[in-house]
Amino acid sequence: MSAGTSAGTTHDNVRWFSELGLGDLEQVGGKNASLGEMVSHLTDLGVRVPNGFATTADAFHRFIGDTGLAERISGILAGLDIDDTRALAAAGKEIRETVVAQPFPADLEADVRAAYEQLTGEAGAEASFAVRSSATAEDLPDASFAGQQETFLNVRGIDAVLTAIREVYASLYNDRAIAYRVHHDFAHDAVGISAGVQKMVRSDIGSSGVMFTMDTESGFTDAVFVTSAYGLGEGVVQGAVNPDEFYVYKPALRAGRPAVLKRGVGAKASKMIYTDDATVGRTTEFVDVEPAVSRTLSLTDAEVTELAAHALVIEEHYGRPMDIEWGKDGVDGQLYILQARPETVQSRASGALERFAIDQAATKKAEVLVEGRAIGQKIGAGPVRVLASIEDMHSFNAGEVLVADMTDPDWEPIMKRASAIVTNRGGRTCHAAIIARELGIPAVVGTGDATRTLTDGTAVTVSCAEGDTGLVYAGAIDFSVERTELDTMPEVPVKIMMNVGTPEQAFAFSRLPHAGVGLARLEFIINRQIGIHPKALLDLEADAESLPLDLRTEINEMIAAYDGPRDFFVKRVAEGVATIGAAFAPEKVIVRMSDFKSNEYANLVGGELYEPHEENPMIGYRGASRYLSKDFAECFAMECEAIKHVRDEMGLTNVRIMIPFVRTVAEAKGVVALLAEHGLRRGENGLEVVMMCEVPSNAVIAAKFLEHFDGFSIGSNDMTQLTLGLDRDSGLVAESFDERDPAVKHMLSLAIQACKDAGKYVGICGQGPSDHADLAEWLLEQGIESMSLNPDTVVDTWLRLAGQKA
Repeated sequence: MSAGTSAGTTHDNVRWFSELGLGDLEQVGGKNASLGEMVSHLTDLGVRVPNGFATTADAFHRFIGDTGLAERISGILAGLDIDDTRALAAAGKEIRETVVAQPFPADLEADVRAAYEQLTGEAGAEASFAVRSSATAEDLPDASFAGQQETFLNVRGIDAVLTAIREVYASLYNDRAIAYRVHHDFAHDAVGISAGVQKMVRSDIGSSGVMFTMDTESGFTDAVFVTSAYGLGEGVVQGAVNPDEFYVYKPALRAGRPAVLKRGVGAKASKMIYTDDATVGRTTEFVDVEPAVSRTLSLTDAEVTELAAHALVIEEHYGRPMDIEWGKDGVDGQLYILQARPETVQSRASGALERFAIDQAATKKAEVLVEGRAIGQKIGAGPVRVLASIEDMHSFNAGEVLVADMTDPDWEPIMKRASAIVTNRGGRTCHAAIIARELGIPAVVGTGDATRTLTDGTAVTVSCAEGDTGLVYAGAIDFSVERTELDTMPEVPVKIMMNVGTPEQAFAFSRLPHAGVGLARLEFIINRQIGIHPKALLDLEADAESLPLDLRTEINEMIAAYDGPRDFFVKRVAEGVATIGAAFAPEKVIVRMSDFKSNEYANLVGGELYEPHEENPMIGYRGASRYLSKDFAECFAMECEAIKHVRDEMGLTNVRIMIPFVRTVAEAKGVVALLAEHGLRRGENGLEVVMMCEVPSNAVIAAKFLEHFDGFSIGSNDMTQLTLGLDRDSGLVAESFDERDPAVKHMLSLAIQACKDAGKYVGICGQGPSDHADLAEWLLEQGIESMSLNPDTVVDTWLRLAGQKA
């Protein structure tokens, strides 16, 4: 059926998706034009989009113009102060009620009925439909109207569809939509609306979510970010459900390799499903998800990969980063694309880096009141304002921290005035998160209990600058903001690398100027992403009854989303390493195998069952000697399996291996042979194995150690303490710790010269060069190849070494 018409008219009221494309945006809005574009151009490439039709903007304008509604609406909006939230609410309510009560022109209703009859003929009599809004200024590259107008799901019957279309028209005058148009200088009468009627995907008995073709927080473009939860996708979009999260690496996906970088289990405590009530607005409801089910992932790796592949096709067709809604049909098991719009926040970001940093000394003393998912990477502070409902908006003051159960875009008039936003519910793709990003306001979502824990008037600091976890601290804590123009960084006479141990910050850190990662600590990944002693996992897999019942129960809950204890360890380590490797590819990423001391291993879940008590763990059972012991052999084998997967299967061959705390040449020879036994052979597939040069013996007979390694990375902390014979953890002798001591510099000089003589890599990954400008200059004179620094010191050290900063 072509554009709908009735006898005696020439009005263009209805258009099928298959007839639409991006050139029809003015008639059917961004959402429906995009659906048509995908149906027309991407179906043959495997992208499934449910069929449907759209009413036109011309039909809407006739609906309000020919009936006198337009003049009444203009009169109500004239002179309206949108910052007066009560006046805004009253005006919006009056307009919406007027629109919903207005009958359709006869030709429009006839055309909708005819199109609906044809659609039900294709979809089946039992099918239900989504009726979605599509404003004609919506989803433009430089505007984000996401969620401002209404969507109605599980709409059944033509009368309900007609009612839903009128509700969609009325939603053009939601309070949030009126306010947004004023803030962004869109004339009210210049914006029209189209209603899309689309066959429902049965994700009520499947799963659904949102995906972005870039990382929404850092702007990293080589990953697809996928969120997923059980039930209808509105639960995720509204922020009512904390979803699972996945990252997929685009280069691996294009190469046909395993590409899932990260899997994160969301709470998924509830899901949205169909009801038996056919009344528009009452066709869906939330129900609880069984705890055992919510602890599992709502998508398989194969499904995540298929979705990411669809995302790539869509992104390549549109030529820009995209924000995509999807659904898995629980009846046919297929994955469908429901919407696609341009991503509107990171794609507008400039080439400058704005870094927020909080006073670390102060945070150690401050109380963390609540924590959740960090949105953005900024910091905000102010007095708390807890709002139980949107009716309380008038009590909100500029500069306060908005705290609510969840914030849908109805709250936009006050969100722009908040110093930060904190919610009980929601994930990184909920409306609250999207609007917070759009406004450039830090937000912490999914805290669970913020409205109960935080009280009105309490001063707090909301930090999203410390990784994936957003923290709300008691009190006002000092923080700084530094802006760096990354495209004007000067040349430096040495490679500046980074120390990165937290995969969740890797994408953001990769925006800093760098020559790769000189130190990625595997123990940081194990501690943060696993948290369980590897021997406890191995014992659970081999003989579950050998573990105490309470420990067994605790571990089983932690690993529920994976295919067993060993699978959990290997995949989680691989996820962490792959995320860092992907973030910095193609630059070198040197991963140091685990270097826990026995007292640190004991702090992991189950660790006290396996670790010895040592008087001085710093020089005890650690590093190479631990890998070579029979007691730890299978644990080291799991680490190797994870690294081999990242390099050989995922194709991240920029990942190199570093072995820490090698006391003797015999240990050096033994551990390199052990790596080879596990399939990690020096030279194969470009594998380099370097040694952490941190024991005086390493420098004294450096040439002997270098026979077994591809270079050194100097660990100045341990080298200093062992050369000077002091415990760096002891405050009694801390004043004597100085990497610039002549004895320490002699050791460093021996190591550097040995590497230069052998033509092998030499770098340093301690903080000495950042803390001491004279040490950095001395290292340059000695011919150091690279300096690996903590990310917060990279820019300052870079500029200082380039002679642009004292």
